[in-house]
Amino acid sequence: MLRDARERYSVPVVEVIHPAARRAAAATRNGSVAVIGTRTTINSKAYDDAFEAATNVTLTSVACPRFVELVEAGVTTGDEALKVAHEYLDVIRDSDVDTVVLGCTHYPLLVGPISYVLGENVTLVSSAEETAKDLYRVLQENQSLVPVDGPPPIYQFQVTGNPQHFEEFGRRFLGPEVASVDTISVNAQRDH
Repeated sequence: MLRDARERYSVPVVEVIHPAARRAAAATRNGSVAVIGTRTTINSKAYDDAFEAATNVTLTSVACPRFVELVEAGVTTGDEALKVAHEYLDVIRDSDVDTVVLGCTHYPLLVGPISYVLGENVTLVSSAEETAKDLYRVLQENQSLVPVDGPPPIYQFQVTGNPQHFEEFGRRFLGPEVASVDTISVNAQRDH
């Protein structure tokens, strides 16, 4: 899929998995890393593949599907978030894992409960943050950053799902820049 996107589009494609895997492999002190993600991410084995070259890493993967539900409902702290975090993460906390990849872009919004359950000796690596660093590097290398004295950016949001849901949810994450959202069909997206 990533290769297809790189072949199909004339812009650089920045992916999510490898930046986080590189950072986690560099951050671990004992070689024991865990990835938490959605069922789809964990079942895809994408992180397993990304860590394959890191011979110093033993990987544990844990699916945490309710984390997405919590974030999308706006529940990022409190008893419910903490209870779900314990359900998923106690097995990691009780192991020798010293580095955990937040393998879903929703999960940094739960960093409070996640870090509380895992403890202060576990390093958290955000796939979203590491991807943002890679994106900045790619934009810089391609001289694609907007000049500071340039015109203000124009934001366009297109979704294949419910635009009202994304608009409400997007404002929580991205702020007032999410002014309007257009629907695009999956077929139209493939034609670009």
